[in-house]
Amino acid sequence: MINRRTLLAGLVAGAAAPLAAPAFAQSWKAQYPELFFAVVPAENASGVTERYGPFVDYLSKQLGTKVTLRIANDYAAVIEGQRSGNIQIGYYGPASFARARLTGVKTDAFIIDVNKDGTKGYYSVFYVRANSPYKTIEDLKGKNLGLVDPNSTSGYNMPLYTLDKHHISAEPFFNKVLVTGSHENAVIALAQGTVDVAANWWNADDDSNLTRMLSKGMVKGPDGVLLKKDDFRIILKSELIINSPTAVLASLPADLKAAIKQAFLDAPKNDKAAFERLSDGKNLPWEPIDNAAYDETIKLIQFVDALRKKSS
Repeated sequence: MINRRTLLAGLVAGAAAPLAAPAFAQSWKAQYPELFFAVVPAENASGVTERYGPFVDYLSKQLGTKVTLRIANDYAAVIEGQRSGNIQIGYYGPASFARARLTGVKTDAFIIDVNKDGTKGYYSVFYVRANSPYKTIEDLKGKNLGLVDPNSTSGYNMPLYTLDKHHISAEPFFNKVLVTGSHENAVIALAQGTVDVAANWWNADDDSNLTRMLSKGMVKGPDGVLLKKDDFRIILKSELIINSPTAVLASLPADLKAAIKQAFLDAPKNDKAAFERLSDGKNLPWEPIDNAAYDETIKLIQFVDALRKKSS
């Protein structure tokens, strides 16, 4: 687990034994005997390790140098890790990547997640318990709202933007706004009754944070009984959000950046099992992307920042 302090303090590169390094790696290998790949906390640390462990092993073999997974304890840790130069590869949410760029981090998006139907976007949804009386977001006045993290797109920025479209300002409208820290925590808060409505990400009816948690038996009610998909209801869905990018430090040598990009693009054919574990087999192969694709997301977080200042 990493946080901003440990990232800024620096990471000691381990001396890894060479793994059949390809010729193109030799020019940068002495400078980067170890690469660090940080992932935003979409789920708990053990879940991230289980999901990304095989893929990081694949990257190490493909690049011929050790790649180490760093699991951020919040979205800002990935931003600050790349700002300090300690994280060479970062898997961001759209808003956290936009925040990194907006605050001067020299990082370049190079691939984007692709959904199983070929689309490159997802949604923020507001969940309530199905046995609750709430049918619309307006029904929840004076109730408790669960959000994720200030740098989460679907769990914070897009929900506030969507509420504003409904002429709702979160702080006066809801009795309490709880920032839970992760998508999983937001679902658990709703399941346990800590909040009455929670924001989360949703790709499709069979692919969301909720369905992934349910498949692992992670969602229980206050009585300890496992809950099902039918125990939750979506009452509001956002506009489409561009999918998450993976980004590299702009300062890396050009041949290293090219090698990293190619390793990701080749993963579906070179290590299909490791690639499919990342999304439980829900995603198609990545596609190339650039920073300009996230310019609209910068506008989104600027809008939400203005909303927060206005309400404070």
